[in-house]
Amino acid sequence: MLGAGIIKGMAETARNFIGSYTDANLLVTVEYPEQRLPLKESTRNFPFLVFDGEDWQKGLRCVACQICEKECPPQCIFITKDAAKKPDYMGKLQFQPKVFDIDTSVCMSCQICVEVCPFEAIKMDTEFELSTDNRFGDLLLNKEQLARSNEHYHKIHPTEAAEVDERLAGEKAKAEAKAKAAAAAAAAKPVLPPKATAP
Repeated sequence: MLGAGIIKGMAETARNFIGSYTDANLLVTVEYPEQRLPLKESTRNFPFLVFDGEDWQKGLRCVACQICEKECPPQCIFITKDAAKKPDYMGKLQFQPKVFDIDTSVCMSCQICVEVCPFEAIKMDTEFELSTDNRFGDLLLNKEQLARSNEHYHKIHPTEAAEVDERLAGEKAKAEAKAKAAAAAAAAKPVLPPKATAP
């Protein structure tokens, strides 16, 4: 029948209009900012840098490999590698970024930086209330502003964070087992006495 779609649409509109006065479940308007809908776990906005431990400077997972900078489509990530390795939160010497800036006025929240990071160092935040009247000053975030704890990551993306921690723990256990096996093999290897040389 010609116009059946329009009639169905008008009937749905009328049902919702009348129901909004009689059924609280049909109220669709959220009085933001007084009322807020809970964010879904898959929500993503702008990237942040994950750190482990208490000290964000020592605990940054980022080793300044610059893969995210190269892969970023709008080229909004700027990284300068530190000249020398520094101890991380576990005391292991690692390279760290001397400069890590993200221009959120250019970032398109595509999450490519997260997908290409081999160290699980960069993730997407859910914070969206970032409006400012200073575009070039307040929307260019440095590494201190980008640093968020692993606890923050668990709070906003619990399922994903648990999977990442489990994978990192497995990789760490494999590396430790390999190091122990190499040390045991080196200790078990017989030491040959030096050859005597003729006078």
